[in-house]
Amino acid sequence: MSLSLFIAKRIYRDTKGDKQVSRPAVLIAMTGIAIGLAVMIISVAVVIGFKNEVRNKVVGFGSHIQISNFDALRSYETHPVVVNDSMRAALAAYPQVEHVQRYSTKPGMIKTDDAFQGMVLKGVGAEFDARFFRDHLLEGEIPVFSDSVSSNEVLISKTLAAKLKLKLGDQIYTYYVQEDVRARRFTIKGIYQTNFAEYDNLFLLTDLAVVNRLNGWQPQQVSGVELQVRNYDQLEEITYQIAADTDNKTDGLGGVYFVQNIQQLHPQIFDWLNLLDLNVWVILFLMIGVAGFTMISGLLIIILERTQMIGILKALGANDFTIRKTFLWLAVFLIGKGMVWGNAIGLTFCLVQSQFGLFKLNPETYYVDQVPVSFNVWLFLLINIGTLLASVLMLLGPSYLITKIKPASSMRYE
Repeated sequence: MSLSLFIAKRIYRDTKGDKQVSRPAVLIAMTGIAIGLAVMIISVAVVIGFKNEVRNKVVGFGSHIQISNFDALRSYETHPVVVNDSMRAALAAYPQVEHVQRYSTKPGMIKTDDAFQGMVLKGVGAEFDARFFRDHLLEGEIPVFSDSVSSNEVLISKTLAAKLKLKLGDQIYTYYVQEDVRARRFTIKGIYQTNFAEYDNLFLLTDLAVVNRLNGWQPQQVSGVELQVRNYDQLEEITYQIAADTDNKTDGLGGVYFVQNIQQLHPQIFDWLNLLDLNVWVILFLMIGVAGFTMISGLLIIILERTQMIGILKALGANDFTIRKTFLWLAVFLIGKGMVWGNAIGLTFCLVQSQFGLFKLNPETYYVDQVPVSFNVWLFLLINIGTLLASVLMLLGPSYLITKIKPASSMRYE
């Protein structure tokens, strides 16, 4: 064991009870590290959890990639494209694509005896992946969707049901304006709630056959096709690959294919989520600064209190570098203890919040009803390593104070 490490351990033990060491200074230093690290862990966990929740809800309604008609971008009306079995098989053959499903939409209105509400009727086929809506289902069940038979059953959000005073099993009348007004009656088969107001206030899910019949399309025509990818981190790469093979190609009935991913379809939402990363970086820098400066204060106090010991070590032949290493090792011990407490606080919060959801949010503002947390092992390790390195590096400058201490002056009254 090196001399500097041995002496640092002795001083560290003194901080626990020796009256010559300023106990409050040590506690303040360790508390600063603990609080700073806990805030960083909680901030990162909450922001990652929030981004994942919002992103998953946007993706749940529209999948990762959509292929639709290019003309639909320049019109409020839905324009169809041909999506036959061969195209679906070709899209599913991409190794990065996990699932392929068709959809069609039709804007309309729900009318009851005393209220009305605009909506978009979304039709899906038998291949529809209903896991997202099953996870957010409150009442009833998911209808059995079809592209050939009309069940006249719909899945409606709790928000719309509450506005229109509807309940499970009620029959609703919907109206669609074309050359003349067309009406369609549905039965509420299930009620879901995602707390994502932009979609809960808009979509009703029903059979693909119903929407295609309302639009007057041929059997192979749909509004588009949705693709789910295996790895979200490769979304841009997958989008460009599929776009290179599909974009601007014409189907057999004159429709032009156009490929967009969910980030391109909803840039305002994802830009907002990306801004949260800036907030996290600000919090990280502030907390590291707080932790570092509290450690600097504590270390300076300990150095001043150990001035006589430093003078004795220098008189015995110890050089400045060895003594500086001694106090830096001491700082590592104090930082380590503070980090243990910080990790305990941060991880306990994440565990309790994920299990019990103690801290609630207004879903109309934040799209979630409680503070979401998501634990990432690699980010957790990175925060701990970064905190330790940043704190030690910030102490290199103050440790130069040791070089200014002269043995003759420090030992004068010994």
